[in-house]
Amino acid sequence: MPTTATAAILREVNEPLTLEEVQVSDPAEGEVLVKMVGAGICHTDATGIDGTIPLPLPSVLGHEGSGIVEAVGEGVTDLAPGDHVVLTFGHCGDCKYCSRDRPAYCEMFAPLNYFGTRMDGTVTMSQGDEDVHGCFFSQSSFSTYAIALATNAIKVDKDLPLELLGPLGCGIQTGSGTVLNALNPQQGDSIAIFGMGGVGLSGVMGAKLAGCEQIIAVDINDERLALARSLGATHTFNAKEHKDLVWDIMGVAAPGVDFALDAVGTNEVIRQALEVTRSPARIATVGFQGLQHDITIDQGHLLLGRELCGVIEGDANPKDFIPALTRHYADGEFPFDKLIKTYKFSEINEAFEAAHNGSVVKPVIVFD
Repeated sequence: MPTTATAAILREVNEPLTLEEVQVSDPAEGEVLVKMVGAGICHTDATGIDGTIPLPLPSVLGHEGSGIVEAVGEGVTDLAPGDHVVLTFGHCGDCKYCSRDRPAYCEMFAPLNYFGTRMDGTVTMSQGDEDVHGCFFSQSSFSTYAIALATNAIKVDKDLPLELLGPLGCGIQTGSGTVLNALNPQQGDSIAIFGMGGVGLSGVMGAKLAGCEQIIAVDINDERLALARSLGATHTFNAKEHKDLVWDIMGVAAPGVDFALDAVGTNEVIRQALEVTRSPARIATVGFQGLQHDITIDQGHLLLGRELCGVIEGDANPKDFIPALTRHYADGEFPFDKLIKTYKFSEINEAFEAAHNGSVVKPVIVFD
């Protein structure tokens, strides 16, 4: 029997989400039905609302969910009703890259995360005869109940604060994973991180876990920079106050940092991330400024041994990485909860506004 749920529905681009009753289907083969407890709000959700990512409408967003397994579909053996799970991005589990522990590069990533339907074209949500597209990132967690794939529902310990864990499925995984997995600094290395949103601040925490000696945080918001220091940054720079930002950073870490992370995505910041590094160095860009976004860099930086790479979802295998982050959190080594402010489900549009105006780093919806 379908499950009645309340979902936040996007019916028109750039319009507020509306809370409406929907019917959620029973879990199909390889799926689980999850009663949602919390769901983080991420920049990617906002790009769905403003049309930067084209979505079929009506749609239910949400891709940083956490909840309790209510039922499992045929063939699901590693999850059971009552399990606590964090929902992450959809991946098939079988393709070339999934089998190499790089599911963020799954060959089916686009249809599993953006098309709004299962692979067979069916939907997980409906209102009478109307289809509601509820497969955003194989979860659509802005709903009191959601269907997820067993492959993107990650079991976590029941003694953790489940309502806060959702952001581990995307934003926090992206920032910390990009540092720990893609850049992989060693004890004593230096790193510069540009942009102190949820991703950049998670990168700061990841750099501290890695044992970086110099962790340089850059932003234009002094409150965010103060938060970065509390999370492990050793130096902070307000980019508005430093006309010679590159030279100022290199003065701290001469002849340049070993690694850099761009969590902004503008041409100027990507160039700065390259320019503050030594040779050789590795620079990762994860800031999103649209599906088509031209940048200009000096090839000389690359010819001298610097590598510039893009990273999806922190280059993480969530099955291993999310439990590892929860262990660090339990040990007091990864205080991601300092980024979070919770909102009621009925306040979801206010939560988006708080994320948009920068007053909150990571809003999290908590369901009744």
